[in-house]
Formats: sequence, structure tokens, C-alpha cells
Amino acid sequence: MRQKEDLNPSYIRVGNEKFVPYISEEDILKRVADLGQQISDEYRDKLPIFIGILNGSFMFLSDLLKDVSIKCEMDFFKLSSYGDEKISSGKVKLLKELNADISDRHVIIVEDIVDSGLSMKYIEELINELNPASMKIASLLVKPNSLKYDIKIDYIGFEIPDKFVIGYGLDYAQKYRNLRSIYILEE
Repeated sequence: MRQKEDLNPSYIRVGNEKFVPYISEEDILKRVADLGQQISDEYRDKLPIFIGILNGSFMFLSDLLKDVSIKCEMDFFKLSSYGDEKISSGKVKLLKELNADISDRHVIIVEDIVDSGLSMKYIEELINELNPASMKIASLLVKPNSLKYDIKIDYIGFEIPDKFVIGYGLDYAQKYRNLRSIYILEE
């Protein structure tokens, strides 16, 4: 069995780049619990459907739903805009559509990170075409200085600087998603 420390190393080296701890597992879980409580309070008499954006949101969505105390459903979209790069290609491609009918439903989109807002703008347009009763966005991380689109993010875990991060669902060429904390590229 792997030790918990293996999933919270003191740093990560990827080629010539070094990633250092930025947001601890404890801080993440505390903030996610707060968001789960807030959503539960706001949707007390509703049946929301959480739409996770794969692959990055899976850990955040899993922990968030553990802290949501009301009945809810979930489904997933899968998009691609990065490939194996650190910088978005500028093009969003839909790889998996929803299975659920969200017409007249209260939708909460769950994303791991919003930086330029391109993917979120794309998802908002897709969701709006499906006529939901309401739509809100939850993102674990937001890079406010990188936003290029007018996106309203209703539930924000943490605002972070415009630097590359990995861990807790966030990847570098599909690796490091399993880290329990979030690491940031050291300058």
C-alpha cells in the first residue's frame, strides 16, 4: 500500500520544471465542505444536477458531492482544449455528451479550473441550448487575471495567480491528477 506521503510529496520535478506545494489537502477539503454546505442551503427545495467536466473535475466533484446534503444527480461532459500542453490550444472539442435530460433542471457545472474561460463559455452555450431551469458554475480554482471571457462563477474554491498547477485532478500531460494537494510551478 502506498503511503499518504507519496501523494503529498515535498515537490514534484517534471523535466526541468519544479512544482512546489501550494494548496494543502486539508485546505482543499475544508473549502470544498464549505461549498457543499452553501450549495445544499441554496438548493434545499430543489433537485440539482451536477455536470462535471472531465477529466479534471472528477476529484473535486466527488468530494463536493460528499458534502452536499440534499438529493442530487450528476452527469459529465468531456472536453479537450489542452491535449498534453500547459497552454490551451484555443479550440474546444466535445468528447462526451450528457446522458441526462437537463431541460427545466437546475444545473451546476463543476470544473477544476477556469483560466481563460474559453471552455466554460463553450459549456454555457451548450447547456443553454438544452433549456435548463437555471445554471450555476462551481470551480475549484479560478485565475482572475487570465479570464478573457465574461463568465460568472458562482462557487469559487480558490483564486490563484496565472501560474500552472497540478494535483487534485489537475494534470500535466495526463499525469499527477492523483496528488492530494495542489502544486504550483516554481519560478
